[in-house]
Amino acid sequence: MINISRLEVGYERRAVAMPLSGRISAGSLTAVIGANGAGKSTFLKTLAGLQPAISGTLTFNGAAGKNKRPQLAYLPQQAELDREFPISVFDLVAMGCWPQSGLFGGISRQSEQQVLAALETVGMSAMRQFPVGELSGGQLQRTLFARLLIQQAPLIMLDEPFTGIDSQTTQLLLEVIRQWHNEGKTVIAVLHDIAMVARHFPEVLFLSPQQNLWGTADEVLCHFPHRDHACVLADEFSEQRSAIS
Repeated sequence: MINISRLEVGYERRAVAMPLSGRISAGSLTAVIGANGAGKSTFLKTLAGLQPAISGTLTFNGAAGKNKRPQLAYLPQQAELDREFPISVFDLVAMGCWPQSGLFGGISRQSEQQVLAALETVGMSAMRQFPVGELSGGQLQRTLFARLLIQQAPLIMLDEPFTGIDSQTTQLLLEVIRQWHNEGKTVIAVLHDIAMVARHFPEVLFLSPQQNLWGTADEVLCHFPHRDHACVLADEFSEQRSAIS
């Protein structure tokens, strides 16, 4: 889906990571890892077209047309969201319908049913009329995942989706990601938890100012200080994938 050649990402013409070359295949599930300041979020925003690259090229292939960025759903870090905006849980999720209804159009009965189904998937049906400002971190993230479900985009980008949320919500949202992967959607997520990456993400991109590593989970995670533990987890994941396939 995305071909990357000598891509440098950063701000004000200053790169924050080594030039990167590689390919993100359609239907892949990729974790982006690295230390704070390594350029993970910047890389995601560059892929999404939210900021320009310092240098290098991105080319896209898919149903949207040759070298045209496909429809995508992007989830920023919670710290970037305005939680004081007066909007209900239902209305926030319904915003995911705007590609079909337009920014100022009302939603159809069918879209309303889709919103209700998405809220049911993430366990937020009972809170659909709650103001967003009254939600906990986990409840807000469930709501934002419901909006992603509504968008039905072939490319989904998640920036630190599990930071500051409870374990039950984490497990539920991991199931949503698994569902997207099973549907053939392309998912890219910035993460910090190496054990989670090893268990749930078959492809890994490690960014740093000194080197980039890109490959399968078992290939990349074995380079880390706690590599024995990471390799065991990655090997378990590989065996599970082989058994499933």
